[in-house]
Amino acid sequence: MASPVLGDDGAVTATAEFTIEPFVDGAPGPHVRAAIAVAEEAGLDVEIGPFGTSVTGETSVVVATVDAVLRAAVDHGATRVSLQVTVEPFAD
Repeated sequence: MASPVLGDDGAVTATAEFTIEPFVDGAPGPHVRAAIAVAEEAGLDVEIGPFGTSVTGETSVVVATVDAVLRAAVDHGATRVSLQVTVEPFAD
């Protein structure tokens, strides 16, 4: 079996975790809401936590959406965005 490669949606999934500042627990600002809206529009699974947001989906969709998420956050007032992307094989 071939090794999974970035963008081979049949083999891998990706999760991007964002911390978008400034943040107030329980009261996400327009910079956070805009980033979440972009991810939701792309069809990604969004999980909102107290200090960050994670989005999960097919690797090619996550990678293609990260740029738009970052731009939406900054365009709507983010002062800092931390990002971590994890790519993993789909569970059998």
